[in-house]
Amino acid sequence: MTEQITEATPMKDTTRSLREARLKKRHAAEKRFQWYGRLSIAFGIACVLFLFYDIISKGHGAFFQTYINMEIEFDGEKLGLTPDSSEEEIRAASFNSFFKKTLREKYPAAETRREKSQLYAVFTSDMPLILRDMVIADPSIIGTKQTVSMIADDDTDVYVKHALGTDSDISRMGDFQRSIVDDLHQRGMIEKKFNAIFFSNSDSREPELAGIRGAITGSFLTLMVTLLMSFPIAVATAIYLEEFAPTNKFTDFIEVNINNLAAVPSVIFGLLGLAVFINFFGMPRSVPMVGGFVLTLMTLPTIIISSRASIKAVPPSIREAAMGMGASKVQTVIHHVLPLAMPGMLTGTIIGMAQALGETAPLLMIGMVAFIVDVPGSVTDPATVLPVQIFLWSDSPERAFVEKTSAAIMVLLTFLIIMNSTAVWLRKRLERRW
Repeated sequence: MTEQITEATPMKDTTRSLREARLKKRHAAEKRFQWYGRLSIAFGIACVLFLFYDIISKGHGAFFQTYINMEIEFDGEKLGLTPDSSEEEIRAASFNSFFKKTLREKYPAAETRREKSQLYAVFTSDMPLILRDMVIADPSIIGTKQTVSMIADDDTDVYVKHALGTDSDISRMGDFQRSIVDDLHQRGMIEKKFNAIFFSNSDSREPELAGIRGAITGSFLTLMVTLLMSFPIAVATAIYLEEFAPTNKFTDFIEVNINNLAAVPSVIFGLLGLAVFINFFGMPRSVPMVGGFVLTLMTLPTIIISSRASIKAVPPSIREAAMGMGASKVQTVIHHVLPLAMPGMLTGTIIGMAQALGETAPLLMIGMVAFIVDVPGSVTDPATVLPVQIFLWSDSPERAFVEKTSAAIMVLLTFLIIMNSTAVWLRKRLERRW
């Protein structure tokens, strides 16, 4: 008996040690797996932070614009105007020659044609029109001296922001133009102000005058069309498939295709919109209405899938209780199931709208890549959207458009973050736990 106990003890110790070794190995593998996850999260956060840093470092300068404060005498003889001149007479006056003559008087050192061109290039090319609009707004300034904050040209703006006082050669300015800007800076006539033009103007071929107002308005109108079209159709489809549709091969075929459409590349929807809405129905290109129709086709699967999931999450007891009280199937769905599923439907809709806001490819297919200067007033006016505006500016050679592109990306990301945060807040605020 003693011999049996002695022989069993080493076997028990060996089994325990093997079990402890396997357990230790398993715990080590779990810790390694946890560290892999932590490193993956850290790497993802680092990439996002690097992306944000790159965008912000390139785009923050676009929120400020260089202005040159210069005293200008609105000489009535040079303009051929008086304080009593009509608006038609003011518009007919040659403000271009007046502006150039004023600059030559202030900088008589500009003698050659090249030097004069560089002198004029210090300021935006639309400065004569801005002076004309000032006189139209207040004709009484004719014959007086006014200190005017004149918008600097994009090359001047880049030079002042990044190369003033250094030997850097990052702008296209000539030596004479640099000397003028340095002189203006030494005399305290240059200042940087908040760039309200960036938010109040539409697109322009002059970077210092380009803004995102038209693109934001176009995006808003396009999203309104998308929301008004996609939300009721998607909700009605989800309700029918979940509550009323019989289970057969036809409904199975529809469900499979809805799931497949959610994975279709967005450019395919653009080609579909080009073929159907523009070529077949003859609708105009580059209008928010067509853009909204195309984005509706793209967002419908997303909203339908999220709406069906919300309807499924409503407990069967709610339906049984309503029908037990004598409610019909339609009354049960409308008065009980739909209100309880609405928070999830709204969340899916906001996520779908955020996806539509960032789309570029389908809108390029229907012509919303056009150069649009005017702010659209309705869904039938020519327009562009913010992602397409970013695409257009990114292809421009001027350095100032690099800042504009990054700044527009910052604005777009802000809208996307707000929309996704709103979706998360709605889900947390309105969801029911059963």
